[in-house]
Amino acid sequence: MKIYGRTTSFNVQKVLWFLEELGVPYEHIELGGRFGGLESDDFARLNPMKKVPVLIDGDKVIWESHTILRYLAASYGTGKWYSDDAYQRSLYERWMDWSHVLFQPAFMAMFWGYYRMPASKRNMPEVNEALQKCMTCLATLDTALADSKYVAGALMTLADICAGSIIYRLISQGLDVPLPRHVADWYEGLKSQAGYQKWIMSDFAELKGREDF
Repeated sequence: MKIYGRTTSFNVQKVLWFLEELGVPYEHIELGGRFGGLESDDFARLNPMKKVPVLIDGDKVIWESHTILRYLAASYGTGKWYSDDAYQRSLYERWMDWSHVLFQPAFMAMFWGYYRMPASKRNMPEVNEALQKCMTCLATLDTALADSKYVAGALMTLADICAGSIIYRLISQGLDVPLPRHVADWYEGLKSQAGYQKWIMSDFAELKGREDF
């Protein structure tokens, strides 16, 4: 199994963390950003979108981070990470979709508008607007976590992988982003995971003030 994508890519990190949780052997190949390679014909044949991450499992090629996560859970996570019951899967998949369409776009607008933007070019009203959207998302998570250890219940699921991947970078970019109490407790638990420490809590300083890749 191979996973293509630069370590500093947020979407690549999600997949790398989940692979660690699964304990599946894999080869990580840095691609994109300062490593280049996204515009090559060979990579375009793997992913016509020319984006990372891309997972190769035998003769299978999978792209889009949440699709990769679902594939890995179904293929290698039966029991703990994947249920044959469609309703049980929906309990965490709804949070995956929520993260993708609400939480992650708010975070990315804030991250690109503040951390990735040179200080002289920052539009702070827009950054603060994105921050408020992030705070609303954190409040939503806090409500979900008030009665359960993890986002979708008593066990860790892909809901935690998708939403949890955002938290470290959200609060580590230099802005004051207070975590609600239940989110803070949940985050402390995530930080104890070896895969989270290795891939999510990794250095992203090379992206500071950088508008490309």
